[in-house]
Amino acid sequence: MRNNKSNLYSAIRFATLTAAVAPASALAGGFALNEQSASAMGVANAGTAANPENATTVLFNPAGMSQLSGTNLSFGAAVLDIDAEAKDDARATNQVGLPVQGSSGGDIADPAVLPNLYMTHEVSDSVDVGFGIHAPFGLAADYEDDFVGRYFADETELTAISFSPSISVSNGNGLSMGAGINIIYAEGKLTRFLDNSASSVAVTAPSGTPNPGFYDEGYADIEGEDVGVTFRVGFLYELSERTQFGLMAQTGTELNLEGDAELTNFVNPANGVVTPTSASEKVEVPLAIPESITVGARHQLTDTVTLLAGATYAKWSRFEELDIVSREAGGEVTQAPQEGAVLSHVTEKWQNTWQFNVGAIWQATPEWAFKTGYAFDESPVNEDYVTARIPSNDRHWLTLGAQWADQRSGWTVDVAAGTLIFDGNGRVDEFNYQHENPSQVAELQPGVPDQSNYEGEYELEAWSAGIQVSKSF
Repeated sequence: MRNNKSNLYSAIRFATLTAAVAPASALAGGFALNEQSASAMGVANAGTAANPENATTVLFNPAGMSQLSGTNLSFGAAVLDIDAEAKDDARATNQVGLPVQGSSGGDIADPAVLPNLYMTHEVSDSVDVGFGIHAPFGLAADYEDDFVGRYFADETELTAISFSPSISVSNGNGLSMGAGINIIYAEGKLTRFLDNSASSVAVTAPSGTPNPGFYDEGYADIEGEDVGVTFRVGFLYELSERTQFGLMAQTGTELNLEGDAELTNFVNPANGVVTPTSASEKVEVPLAIPESITVGARHQLTDTVTLLAGATYAKWSRFEELDIVSREAGGEVTQAPQEGAVLSHVTEKWQNTWQFNVGAIWQATPEWAFKTGYAFDESPVNEDYVTARIPSNDRHWLTLGAQWADQRSGWTVDVAAGTLIFDGNGRVDEFNYQHENPSQVAELQPGVPDQSNYEGEYELEAWSAGIQVSKSF
């Protein structure tokens, strides 16, 4: 069915207004976010590459746009709440091996609201176009100021918004292909307290009485932003009226979050700075975004029951380290003669992951459908290098959903809720590492071995919920 231009213009205006009033993303609880669509959340994202229910197929498989008629709009939001708190026996030592006094840091993650908006339009019998606005990645953790591991982490934040134009073509015989790009704007923030105990010892040792508390602790605040692009290609094949398969592949990229490092109460005897001072330097934080491939299947078992399954492989091994790199020569912090000096290094060595999903939809009445799903989601975090910034673990995702659809008006409403069950607690045993040769002892000051260490075990649990409104014109 072809729609007139006034319907298209009205849909575009409505989509634009919705995006304008959507709240800014406060992303939390994971680098990659599953909560992109309430209709997909209801089945734990099972079979999304092969199940173009609505305009959200722009994200999950752009080839699916070929199975939508006219103009389609979907918009909504999800709430994600992760409880992550270190147990009371968390402990740490400073650079000279003395115990750090403090608390377990409290619950580090607040609830987050993740908005999304998608739209498709049928250009001809064989060509469809669409776009989406969503939050593909996000991370937020904020400890209390007296956190015992504050020399390793205080606040961590990554906010990413993607604009995703797409196109699909169909051969008219059950095979469709789609392609799109993700234009990603990202901004990040890393803060921690500065441990001045080694500097205190270096300054006071000549007096014969080394005093590790001679200088008060300092503070480091690093913020940056960047725009990156990834590409997507998808295929959808209709084997029969009841069964179809889909595949979607996405490239990776590296974001370089450029900004400034602001240090207060900064002391570094190695550079001749023996009086606490403030310092700043232009820096960048390289952040690897993984390539991924998703496969999906949809099978209509009966007239009222549909089964879904899928799997996603992500190359998280691209994320080997979290470095803060100087963008200037002779900076106040590094005083290096050239750009590229590393201010801070954290070994990550993340691992490639699989996510497996299964789900089902029961069409109880022409208006009402009920959904359920399960997903096993591997954590990419290397268990040998778990950090206070991302104390993660493998997780199981159980979801329920419901859908109400009015065929006459074209309006559909989806709601979904789910719980995340983690495989045990997140265990952190973090050290300061050298950039060239990661080890548990690093030389941060001349002749002074760094004995910094943070140990903590985290209790992890989470829930999510979403709502989505869709309209066919």
